[in-house]
Amino acid sequence: MTDLSERLDRLRRLLAGKKMEALFVSQPDNRRYLSGFDGSAGLLLITQREYILATDSRYTGQAGRQAPDYEILEMKGDLGGWLPALAERLGLKELHFEAEHLTFAAVQNLGQSLAKSVSRPRLTPADGLVESLRTVKEPAEIELITRAAQMCDAAFEHLLGVIKAGMTEEEVAWELERFLREMGSQPLPFDVIVASGPNSALPHARPTNRPIGPGEPVLIDFGARVDGYSSDISRTICLGPADGTYKKVYGTVLAAQLAAINGIKAGVSGQQADAVAREVIIKAGYGDNFGHGLGHGLGLAIHEAPRLGPGAETVLTDGKVFTIEPGIYLPGWGGVRIEDTVVMECGRIRVLSQAGK
Repeated sequence: MTDLSERLDRLRRLLAGKKMEALFVSQPDNRRYLSGFDGSAGLLLITQREYILATDSRYTGQAGRQAPDYEILEMKGDLGGWLPALAERLGLKELHFEAEHLTFAAVQNLGQSLAKSVSRPRLTPADGLVESLRTVKEPAEIELITRAAQMCDAAFEHLLGVIKAGMTEEEVAWELERFLREMGSQPLPFDVIVASGPNSALPHARPTNRPIGPGEPVLIDFGARVDGYSSDISRTICLGPADGTYKKVYGTVLAAQLAAINGIKAGVSGQQADAVAREVIIKAGYGDNFGHGLGHGLGLAIHEAPRLGPGAETVLTDGKVFTIEPGIYLPGWGGVRIEDTVVMECGRIRVLSQAGK
């Protein structure tokens, strides 16, 4: 069971430590994380004494049900039409906002409106506050991500029984999406990737009407969503006899992934974690063909902190959920990526996705 009051307490302690009077939350995943409200329009104002959820008339009833501990405010018009009056009512002298989410135009208009109010509170940017809380997952969150991973395991097992040479990439992608939705997944967290032959050399290729040929790599990347929480998995298969290149590349990627799963410990940085797998790929002669990072965090968003890759300084600790997805991509031939969703527990990695490799 999610304890929203504990999340709010942690945020308030964070605000107090930074001497921040109030935080204006506009990012949708952050809003849901702190309030439970998942409507498409809503904004939060969090202070040491109040928590207010502002939404329009379409969602006031839903907001009252999903966020019963919040004061529900019906917003009318743009931010500048109602937020200054609310800030004045609360006696705020400074208002921090999520700079990575609000547009420049919105901030400019809001700043002009606040400057015209009686109390004239300062508008100050703040980044990553709620995201820093979201990085460490609660047991209930891990359970939802695990259920999403299990859906993907079942979907891949189903696909192995129906996929055959001659099917198009689009047909395979639809088979996966249909199966996942029939299993109960919410709308998938991202479009299914199915890329065969030379197309699989593109890490984020879109499915086409290209028929899958025998003996070539088929890269499949997909996820499921349960109660807002996502999983992410990639597998690469070959329909028919594999050539020497496929065997070498696949073996290298698998060895790199297993080295990371077994070697990454709590306390290492995202850059150090990436290096564990990257070293295997470099030694095999494919260092220039692994162009992306080793992985990314996931939860309410399919890409969130922590990041695993060159330059990533975030330290991996217990409770963090992320992917491990090394890949090798050879232009003109194709690519191989193997990805699992994992969680750090008791200082070691536990793999949540269990589909065969």
